Amino acid sequence: MDSVFIGEILAVLMFFGIIGVLMLGYPVAFSLAGTSLIFAVVGWAFGAFDPSNFGAIASRYVGSMTNEVLVAVPLFIFMGVMLESSKIAEQLLTTMGRLFGTLRGGLGLSVVLVGALLAASTGVVGATVVTMGLLSLPAMMRAGYDPKLATGVICASGTLGQIIPPSTILIFMGDMLAGMNAQVQMAKGNFAPSVVSVGDLFAGAFLPGLLLVALYAGWVIFKAITDPKSCPALEVTAEERRTLGRDVAVALIPPLVLIVAVLGSILAGIATATEAASVGAIGSTVMAAMRGRLSLDVLRHSARSTAEITSMVFIIIFGASVFSIVFRMMGGDALVEELLKSLPGGQLGAVIFVMALMFVLGFILDTFEIIFIVIPITAPILLAMDVDPVWLGVMVGVNLQTSFLTPPFGFSLFYLRGVAPASIKTSQIYKGIIPFVSLQVVAMAALYTFPELATWLPKVIFGK
Repeated sequence: MDSVFIGEILAVLMFFGIIGVLMLGYPVAFSLAGTSLIFAVVGWAFGAFDPSNFGAIASRYVGSMTNEVLVAVPLFIFMGVMLESSKIAEQLLTTMGRLFGTLRGGLGLSVVLVGALLAASTGVVGATVVTMGLLSLPAMMRAGYDPKLATGVICASGTLGQIIPPSTILIFMGDMLAGMNAQVQMAKGNFAPSVVSVGDLFAGAFLPGLLLVALYAGWVIFKAITDPKSCPALEVTAEERRTLGRDVAVALIPPLVLIVAVLGSILAGIATATEAASVGAIGSTVMAAMRGRLSLDVLRHSARSTAEITSMVFIIIFGASVFSIVFRMMGGDALVEELLKSLPGGQLGAVIFVMALMFVLGFILDTFEIIFIVIPITAPILLAMDVDPVWLGVMVGVNLQTSFLTPPFGFSLFYLRGVAPASIKTSQIYKGIIPFVSLQVVAMAALYTFPELATWLPKVIFGK
């Protein structure tokens, strides 16, 4: 049997084999690297893989560790953990709840707005969902909210950190798409391609992120109008009304200043994402000190959490590098290219197929797992079909939000289930996210119909 054909069969089996191993619960990085090595040995035995290809792994690892763009990842993670320690989410939630709570659906709207603010200042999905679940869910239940609406809006709002900058997903996407786009353009004979940066993706994701916030808020307003009993108003005491203005200023001004300092410096072209991340890390530390919550224990906790999360992500990158090399050298990329180009509809058919694949994988895999498995395989082909790299990165970012919300492995559902009272059934949490997943699909449809939602702002800011 032809070794090329054997290699293609092994590449396909390896792809599904890795998904199967991940579903069994094995660590992501070791599943990617270990399964790939097993198939590499099998491919070597059949003459379909040359072990000398592994010589490129060392340079890839060193390149990842010395990549200045990726330095922004631990800095933004540190900023998020430090802000979590400063209890900014708690103060925002309680204050916004008092501000909007007197309206029907007000508590739901406050959760959406706080989710957006935390996404723009922390981007830590788990911490956001847990905090809102601990503080807002009991208040919403006491007010008589429908458990499905309450849990759904908390889970969905907590995932906004995946698309609203500064998102670590967008940082990795920007770095990956920059290299892929340059290679594709040079292969086409364009030796001076326009550079794709993390700042481009941050700017491109800004309007789609606001669109999702508007869609979530619109759903809460719709429920307040059509089903008032599902989201009744909250009673606020006279004392709480008297101090409301001061409390709103105290709760809102610090995070808004930090958001403007970090995102404003990137969008204004004053600083790169890495430089802005360092500003955010220092700013969050100063904010914690201003609140009297900065201590050696807080610093130790923030540093340790940052190291753990960063190590987890980069180990996944290293495992994904092994997978990428084995898959490509056994002819998997050529097979995928042939598949995508043979789909009806050309570029449209290829984009829909890739987005549908990511959407389905979101039910069983984590966001990082999906981007490090699917993007290296499919993005170069889509870029070669003249798909705009910024639009593609933003579309993937919106799509991957569903991986946090879709059972059986939606992490936001797990986070909320862990802190929700026993009176809240798991089935209610699952039912509650259905409208918000549908709204994300609506956002993707709008983004495809109006690509300017992702491409207009980068062109205005960076002239691209």
